[in-house]
Formats: sequence, C-alpha cells, structure tokens
Amino acid sequence: MLYIFISFAPWIIYWVLCGIGNEWGIAVSFIVSLAILFPQIVRRDFNLMDLTSILYFSVAVIGTFIFGINVFVERSGVLGYLVLFVMALFSILIRQPYTLQVSKRDYPEVYWREKSFLLINNVITLVWALIFLSNTVIFLFLSRPFNIVFSNVLIVFGIVFSTVFPLKLPAYYVTREFRKYDWTVRVDPNEKKAEDEYDVIIVGSGIGGLTCGALLSKRGYKVLVLEQHYMIGGYCSSFQRKRFVFNTGVGDVSGLWEKGPITFLLKELGLKKDDLFVKNRIRYIFKGKEIDADNLDSLVRLLSEMFPEEKENIHVFFDEARKAYEECYRDAEVYGTPLPAELIVKVFGEKKLLNYPREHPHFYDWMNKTYKEKLDEYFRNEDLKTLLCALLGYIGTSPEKTPASSALTACVSYYLYGGYFTKGGALKFADSLRKVIEKYGGKVLLKHKVDEILVENGEVRGVRVGEKVFRSKIVVANANAKTTFLELVGEDKLSKEFIEYIKSLKMSPSCFMVFLGVDMDLSHYPTIIQNLDEGYGILINSNADPSLAPEGKAGLTILTLANYYDFPKRGTKEYLERKKAFANELIKKAEKIIPGLSEHIIVQDAATPKTFERYTSMPEGAIYAFDQSIDTKRPCFKTPIKGLYLASASTFPGGGVEAVVISGMICANDICGWKKS
Repeated sequence: MLYIFISFAPWIIYWVLCGIGNEWGIAVSFIVSLAILFPQIVRRDFNLMDLTSILYFSVAVIGTFIFGINVFVERSGVLGYLVLFVMALFSILIRQPYTLQVSKRDYPEVYWREKSFLLINNVITLVWALIFLSNTVIFLFLSRPFNIVFSNVLIVFGIVFSTVFPLKLPAYYVTREFRKYDWTVRVDPNEKKAEDEYDVIIVGSGIGGLTCGALLSKRGYKVLVLEQHYMIGGYCSSFQRKRFVFNTGVGDVSGLWEKGPITFLLKELGLKKDDLFVKNRIRYIFKGKEIDADNLDSLVRLLSEMFPEEKENIHVFFDEARKAYEECYRDAEVYGTPLPAELIVKVFGEKKLLNYPREHPHFYDWMNKTYKEKLDEYFRNEDLKTLLCALLGYIGTSPEKTPASSALTACVSYYLYGGYFTKGGALKFADSLRKVIEKYGGKVLLKHKVDEILVENGEVRGVRVGEKVFRSKIVVANANAKTTFLELVGEDKLSKEFIEYIKSLKMSPSCFMVFLGVDMDLSHYPTIIQNLDEGYGILINSNADPSLAPEGKAGLTILTLANYYDFPKRGTKEYLERKKAFANELIKKAEKIIPGLSEHIIVQDAATPKTFERYTSMPEGAIYAFDQSIDTKRPCFKTPIKGLYLASASTFPGGGVEAVVISGMICANDICGWKKS
C-alpha cells in the first residue's frame, strides 16, 4: 500500500496548509501532484487518484490565483473529501477500484490474477469511499478543532485498515477450514506412563507413518506402531522368490537432492543416503526411438536434437522449472518440507503468506496452472509435450487435470535431480525407519490389526486390537482416510457432511505388475525403461542393486496403470484367467525390448489392483490413495476428531514416497508444536 500513501501526499499538504489559511498549500500540492504524475506520463500508465489530484489542484490554482476565489482554501476539507469520495465511488462502479491501480505497483504481476487481490482492493476502496464521505459531512457540519480530530481519526483508521486487511483476508481465506480442526493436544514425553499407554499410536506402517514415528521416537516420545500385515512398509515393501527380490510398488524415489525432504529426514535420523539409495538410469522409448537421459544436461541435449525448432524453449522451460522447484523448497530449511498455505500462516505468520507469491514467483505461477497449460505456454510440438508427460504415471492423471505444481514436484523433478532406487529392496528403507523407532524405545507390532480408534466426546482415547486396548491421546492414522473414518472411527462419530465428503472422494488408479526372475544378463540395460508407445514400464531391480538377483541372473518388474473394476472377484476362475492373460500380454510387449525374455523365465508372479487392496487395505488397490487431479480436495492432516492425525497419501501433498514422507514430517512437527525437542 506504499503508493496509496504517496498518492495521498498532495492532499495531506493541501489540508494542513489550507487548514491554517495558507493559500500556497494549493500551489505546493499542485507541484507535488505533477511530480507524482510525471513518471506516469512517461510510461503512459495513469492511475485514477493521481489524475483526480492533478485535475483538482489545477482547477484550484486557477480559481485561487487567477480569479481570486477563496473557496478552495476556506472549504478545503469539504471540497477535497467530496472529490475523493466521487473518485472512489466512480472507480468501484467501473470495477477498477482506485487502490487496485496503485497496489499493482506494490505487488508483482503474479498477484494480479488472484480473485482475492481484486476483492481486497474493492473492500479497501469502499472503506476509503466511506471515510471520504464521512469526512465531507464532518467538515460540512463541525467546526475546528472537532472536524480535524474526527477526520484524522478516520484517516488513521483507513491507514491501519489498508495495512492490516491485506494480511488478514488471505490468511482467513486459506485457514477457514483448517481452523475448525486446528486443535492442540499436548503430551509430555517425560511423564511416566503405564505399560499400555503411549504418547502417540500410529495405525499402519507405511512410509508416512514410519516417518512420523521415527521422528517422534528420536525426539523422546513413547511411540507404538501397529501393523495388520506380517511385514512393514505398505507399498514401500519387498518380497523374495527363489533368491530374487522384488519391490511391491516403489522403484523410483524423488526428494533426495540436497534440499529434498528425504535427505532432510535421513540427516535428522542419522541415516546415510548412500547406504539406502542408488541413482537410477532411465530410458524412454518414444515412436520407436530410445532416449537415454542420465542427467538433465543429456536430456536437454537429446530433446534439442529431436526438436531443433524448440531448442530455445526447451532450455527456457527447464531453467524455469528448476527455479520453481527450488523456490518450492526455499522455506524448507527449518522443518525439511514445503508447507500448505494454512500451515504457512500458522508456522510463519500472515505476512509470510502475503509475501509468498513475491518470494516464490516461479513456483507460484506453477501453482495456478495445469501441467497442460504450462507445456502449452512453452511448446508447440505435440510430440515434445507428450514426451514431457512420460512420468505422469507417477501421479496417475492426464496433463489437463494435473496441477502444474504436482507435475513439477512429482515428475519434472526427476528430470532435474534424478530418481533413486532403494538398495536391498524397498523394505530396507522402511526397516531403517523401524530400527530408529525401536532404537529410541518405540515399538512396532506386526499382525496387530486395529479394529477401532477409540473416541469419547469427540476426542481420541486410544485404539482397540481385538480385545486389547492401547491408550493414547494422539493417534496417527497411516491407513487410507476412507478406512480410517468409515471403519475405524465410525460414521456415528462424525458429521453427516464430513462423511458425505469422505465418501465422495474418488480413488486414484491402481496398477498391474508382473515380477520376473530370468536367467539372462540384462546389465547393459538401464534400471528403468518407460515405453511411451505402449504405455508400460520395466524396472530391472538387479541393475540398480545386483544383490537382488542370483549372480548372472536378473530380476525385473513390468508394470502399467490398471483399473480395479477390470478384474473379476479375487480367487475366482475368471479372475485367475484375467490375471494370467494380462501378465502374458505385458511379457509379450516387454519382449520387443528384451528379446527372448519369455524363454528365460525362472520365477514369475503378478499383482493386480485386488492384490494391492488385499495386502495394503487400500480401497480399490489405489496406488496414490485419492485421485490427484486438480479438482480433488484432499482431507486435512488434522481431522474433526481431536487428537486424530492423518499421515499418508490421503492428505497433503498426495501419493509417492517423497509426498508421504512430507506428510509424516508435518504430523510429527505439529505434534511437537513445531518445535524440535
């Protein structure tokens, strides 16, 4: 609002000098108005208030010094405020509030598209219009010193309102839902507890839950993790067949660059990145052409050779993407993770939210567009756009439905900093988090299926496993939100509106996987092959980590997105036939890339969406929990039940290992009151 106050300068001079009967106040105000307007004349960009000022003071100078009319001095208050009232009212009527014009000088263009920006300026202009009208009446009917006192009180109010309101409205807008659930439950880690009582109970041992548990355990909290399965990890797990080790879902992990959340997590827990992860090599197959891109420079070079007419745009696009991605993590140094808007307000304050677009202009631009819009902004070649959508399977949405910010963090980030494979299999990463929990006194219990989250008077009291009750004032649900609320909490404990919202959430796609152990040497292939022509991928586990297959042999996974409802009831003859046919179809496709593959199979297994549903209890076997398109509103990590958190792909920021790590870190920090102990 700096320029608004500058625009007021000639009027303040006018009222002060003419208020004591000095007619030169008009001349000085005219000169100041002209000085303010001159840069606008040069730019040919005028704002209404400054035009009004120069017109008024031009008339006042002529009337006073040429025609000897004293009304501009004697009635400076009435005339000045009346003119400003008419100006403000006119600007509202033409839908160009006068404060909007000057606010555009204070704030970068990225703000201007926001509806809240226009709303804020409409309200501020209306308030000033009322102040101008009130002061007109005050100077019309009150004498000195009352007119000066009351008018100045209103002016001070206007200044304070113009300063505070832009902070308060955006903060109110983004936190209005969150404030319903922003309860506080404090537990004292140093307080002695009964054997069956814990500071925090975590339902499920996926990476989000284990991340939260490991951080809290290291910070001194008594943590209990309850897992229904006989192994931990959820989708970040592994299994073995005849000395071949396969991952159940995770093959390419982001968030391991210098400022990435997983890097931050490992450092805090005292774990070493090189012990757990190895960088993937990836190949794309597009229109029969093999594109090997081990790093960003090689990818940019290859794309520039393939699409020479787009060479300059390719460089600009990735330069912009890098700036946006790094801005996303600019404020992550304290807690290791970017925060949603409501937490920016809670943790860093309202001013941080207001300044976010200014401090993160590139990322903010990605936040307000779809990925398709972003690609269209830079490129014309449709083949190039298709190629840059190669990793959208990591989100499970189409480019026109994908938030550009999600595509940036979950897909484009792999081009910028690469993806990683879990050494020893995905279970090793999950197990490293389990060991941290147990090292600091926490417990991880397998084959402990939680039957109920205990709730009394809207507050968590613990959980029930069969006949056994574990007590805690805080429960972190690492299960899917639908399972959590509809089955473990119960519909009777929640409002009808909230239950309808949870039921309305659409699940993300699932996938189909074929696991193969072969007596072939595949070391000359990269770790990952993405076939865009036929819509599937190959992950050669043993190329990332040779220990995952017997010497001289290879383990690989062929995978593609799949629809849960394309498969009959699990266990039926029709289901088994469909599963076998789907597997054979994928093997046949992969054989075009790896000749003779079907003749060298030693081990074969497969997983359908219904397999994933069985082992993870994820509805429809969804691999990213809820649909990740731009219209989906995910549940908040804090829930209507006091003491019940969500730390999973169900909540911010969504699916994927990096995303659920962020979810777990947010929960842990909120439980700690955003203070590290």
